[in-house]
Amino acid sequence: MTETPDPASGPGTLWLVGTPIGNLGDLTPRAIEVLAGAELVCCEDTRRTGKLLQHAGIRANRLAVANDHTEYHRISDVLDVLGSGGDVAVVTDAGMPGVSDPGERLVRAAIDAGHSVSAVPGPDAVTTALVISGLPTDRFAFEGFLPRSGRDRSARLLGLAEESRTVVLYEAPHRIERTLADLAETCGGDRRVAVCRELTKLYEEVVRGTLDTIEIGEPRGEYVIVLGGAVVDDTPPDDDTIRAALRDELASGSSKRDAIAAVSKRLNLPKKQVYALAITE
Repeated sequence: MTETPDPASGPGTLWLVGTPIGNLGDLTPRAIEVLAGAELVCCEDTRRTGKLLQHAGIRANRLAVANDHTEYHRISDVLDVLGSGGDVAVVTDAGMPGVSDPGERLVRAAIDAGHSVSAVPGPDAVTTALVISGLPTDRFAFEGFLPRSGRDRSARLLGLAEESRTVVLYEAPHRIERTLADLAETCGGDRRVAVCRELTKLYEEVVRGTLDTIEIGEPRGEYVIVLGGAVVDDTPPDDDTIRAALRDELASGSSKRDAIAAVSKRLNLPKKQVYALAITE
């Protein structure tokens, strides 16, 4: 088994450090070790991270803001520290950096410059919500925050309507009701869903049901939506369905050859099977 880098020795490493999503007791000893030894700690909010460090008994060497607006401009500082052999720790307000939070651009810049990048695993809202949702966990997709409006939002919602895997989404309190309504309209009210809030905190709450029956009460706090996958009909199409599809293709002007190819692809059937029915039409 390959050993992970030691934060106390070797060349500078960029560390992605998972921090608590609510309960400060979830900060791991290894995270404390890396944060204490880092020459630079990049964070979204110095006040919030400062409180976390104070709770852990850490006096940071240097704190710098790397949020959605400043991450790109922080790259040169990070590379300077790494280039001089110092470690840089990246944290976000909660959870794992780079997952719907800043960090991805710093990682790419460090890798491109030839520096070591590693992570201290920690709490994250994605898997926490997933495993307590009661929905299938063997295959899932993470969508983060949906676009707020327009064509991009509509396209993502349509994609979710056809997604057979469990889907995890983030949402803000002032948009949660609208997003649940949009999901019900696009995906159907019978889709199973779990809505989680205040994860790992004293008033943690998980509401489970279907999109057309779920009641979340007054919106408060940040939300994680876990949406059940669409039910996939694995029943193979019968001959009448195949013939109807062929007639539709032919009526639209396709040649018999093109119609066979199109129906075979659409219904995921062997061309020989479709051809045998086409010649009897």
